Amino acid sequence: MLCIAAAIGWVVARALPKTVPQHSALRGPLAAIGLVMISQSVRSSLLPGQTSTISVLLVLLACLVVREEQASGALVGLGAALQPATLLFMPLLWLTGRRKAALSAAGTFAACTALAGAVKPRDSWTYWTDHLAVAGLSPPSDSTTGQSLHGALLRLGLHGPVAVALFLMLASVVTAVGLWRAVRYTKDNQALLAVALIGCVAIAVFPTAWQHQSLWLLLVAAGRVGRRAKDQLLWSATLVLLTTAPWLMSLPDIPVLRPVREDLPLMAALATACAVPFLPTSSEHFQTPRPTESIPPKVPQPRRVTWLPSWLGTLSGPDLLLELLMLRVGYVMYARIRGAVRTERATAEEHGRLVDSAERALHIDIEHWANHTITKLHWLERFFNWYYTSFHFGVPFTILAVLYLRRPADFRWARSTLGLITLLALIGFQIFPLAPPRLMPALGIIDTVYGPQNLTHPSYGQLTALTNPYAAMPSLHFGWSLWSAVVIVKLAPQGWTKLLGLLHPTLTLTAILVTGNHWVLDAVSSAAVVTTSFGLTHLLTRPRQVPLPLRLSPQAVTQ
Repeated sequence: MLCIAAAIGWVVARALPKTVPQHSALRGPLAAIGLVMISQSVRSSLLPGQTSTISVLLVLLACLVVREEQASGALVGLGAALQPATLLFMPLLWLTGRRKAALSAAGTFAACTALAGAVKPRDSWTYWTDHLAVAGLSPPSDSTTGQSLHGALLRLGLHGPVAVALFLMLASVVTAVGLWRAVRYTKDNQALLAVALIGCVAIAVFPTAWQHQSLWLLLVAAGRVGRRAKDQLLWSATLVLLTTAPWLMSLPDIPVLRPVREDLPLMAALATACAVPFLPTSSEHFQTPRPTESIPPKVPQPRRVTWLPSWLGTLSGPDLLLELLMLRVGYVMYARIRGAVRTERATAEEHGRLVDSAERALHIDIEHWANHTITKLHWLERFFNWYYTSFHFGVPFTILAVLYLRRPADFRWARSTLGLITLLALIGFQIFPLAPPRLMPALGIIDTVYGPQNLTHPSYGQLTALTNPYAAMPSLHFGWSLWSAVVIVKLAPQGWTKLLGLLHPTLTLTAILVTGNHWVLDAVSSAAVVTTSFGLTHLLTRPRQVPLPLRLSPQAVTQ
């Protein structure tokens, strides 16, 4: 499967325009292969039975590499036999003048389907009459993994003939608009963009379009959007983050945003297929977009860190592709390391008793009082539960995105500091595993966020599979919020913005205490980690004094 992903990246890089701007996320073969490798579609396709990446490769080869029409059509037909969503590429071939390829694709698909029906008649009948018609191969049909129009309608509570009729109507409109746009971009010599557009149409209109087919969204990054460099930069970054990071963490989990939050890939596919205004190759801004104006840094930047090799110094520049890859790799390391340091419950509880005793001695053991006080005020309890689960990832990522677009020089030290905070926290989790108050049976703390717990197998909601319940010290919730406050206070131009930045760690500190997820000393240790990280970043990036050459006075020269 990894070889297939590498082949997809190679074909994509080969199909890019000859002159690719620096901010393009798919720049070069290695970049394209790397992004394909870390995409959610490839990672989920490593599971048995997933064939989506194979069909993507077959379509890319047929449309971008193989020139002989019957052979290219056979590849599309074989891909359609594996993933019926690929059937949409047959009308694209027909409408772009490759009619022999379209007929070959239809014949190959019919032959493969008939062969499958002869070998497995019962399974084939069940697939076409049940799985494809209902909404896919994996129950429940309204799961967020089903990123199609049909899945979205089911999540909205629509069922029966009304839902089917509405789905068919919407699918027809999306297909017609998407095909029209794809034909236009094919004639404009943007074949990769046209193919990716049809892939996005397939995500939306086929009931079996599950999240492992989101690779088409990543390939749409080949298109140019907007006349300014920062517009194209934002387009690439958004698609890479959407296809490589868990999208359910990108927006707060509140009722008004839930439909958007659960259907972000679908909405991106619909917007791409029907609305996003990609630049034609004839535009003067296609190869030379307007340069981005950035705000000068407020923190002095180093001329050179002399003890680093010169080649390593180039990695500190805010290159979009490098930063996105670093972000994704860093997130994987964070999730894997934090999940790998799970320890025995007895050790974590023993450390919890030590922390509780220390807080009692210091008279700062307010966790029980704060927790039971908030449970009496139900509206306030709901607010802090929501705040705890909604802003941990969103606020830091938003700050990094704004800094990258508006203050690229300040982005460097802010990003490095956040990385150091996370690294030191992971070391703390390894050295001192600690049970949070909500998992200490003798304290009587009420878990307001996740409800009553099985202390042998505690739950962290959606993060249970990739987090360590005994990683309480230091608190990354408070640490990241404190980092956010420092960056906002240092760089924000208005006073009210600075006050708003200070409010975030205040509310976060209150939330982690009243919900029973952290000790007071967790926040204290987190503040120490943040202070240390900012100090190390300043030490490593402060300007070096460059000795000036000795200048002799005219009198000395005469003498």
